[in-house]
Amino acid sequence: MADGECSPLKKQWQIFLVALAFFTRIPIPANTPYSSERLNQANRYFGLVGCIVGACSALVYLLAASLLTPPLAIGLAIATSLLLTGAFHEDGLADVFDGFGGGWTVEQKLSIMKDSRLGTYGAAALVVCIGTKWLALSTLAEHSVWLPALALFSLHGLSRVCAASLIFSYPYVRADQTSKVKPLANQQTQLDLWVLMLTALVLLALFPLATACSLALCLIFVRYACGKWFKRQLGGYTGDCLGAAQQLSEVSGYLLLVALSASSL
Repeated sequence: MADGECSPLKKQWQIFLVALAFFTRIPIPANTPYSSERLNQANRYFGLVGCIVGACSALVYLLAASLLTPPLAIGLAIATSLLLTGAFHEDGLADVFDGFGGGWTVEQKLSIMKDSRLGTYGAAALVVCIGTKWLALSTLAEHSVWLPALALFSLHGLSRVCAASLIFSYPYVRADQTSKVKPLANQQTQLDLWVLMLTALVLLALFPLATACSLALCLIFVRYACGKWFKRQLGGYTGDCLGAAQQLSEVSGYLLLVALSASSL
C-alpha cells in the first residue's frame, strides 16, 4: 500500500516498526511496508525505541532482584539490553575508540572503524563503559530497589535522543554504502526533531524538577562534547559515532544520578 493510501496514524505506527526493526533485534510483522523514506523518518522514534529497550531491561532487573542480589540483577538487565539491540551501540563505541585511537588521518580512522575486528582501544572502552554502568546502577540500588529500574528506562530513551539529535547539527562524513545509518543521515525534518524532543521531555518529567534539569544539562554537555570531538576527528559524524554518543550519554546519566541520589532522588 502506498503512503498516501493509509491513515497518518497507521503510517506513523509503521514508521515506528521500521525504527524498532532497525535499532533492535525485536521482530516486527513481515508485511510492514519499508522504504528508504520511512527508514529516514524512523530517526524520530529513536528515543521511543530506547524506552522499549529500557523497559525490558528494567523489568528483567526487577524480576531478578526479587530472587538475586541487586548487582546480579543489574548484570542480567545489562545483558538483556545487549541481546535486544545486538550490541548495536556498543559496537559503535568500540569502533570509534579504535578508529580515533589508531588512525592518524580521516581516511585511516574511517578504515579502522569499518574493520570488523576489535582492537585494544575498543576493547578497553567497552570494558570501562559496561563496567561503569554496572557499578553506577548497583550504587543506585543501595538507595532504592526502584532507582535502577527508573534509570534504565529513562536513560535508554534520553541517550538515544541525545545521539539522534546530532544528525541535525553535523554533517555525515562517509558517503558509501557500508554505513549502518546512511538513510538516517539525510533530509531530516523539524517534525523529526520535535518528536525526539517531546520524547525527552516526557522522560525528564519522571524525575523531580531539580534532577530533571541536571540531567538535561548533563546530556546537553555530553552532546556538545561528542559533536565537537567527532567534528575535530572526522569533520562530522558516522553511524558508529551515533552509537558512541548514545553509550557515553547513557553512562554519564547514570553517573549523574549516582551523584544526586543522596540528596535529590
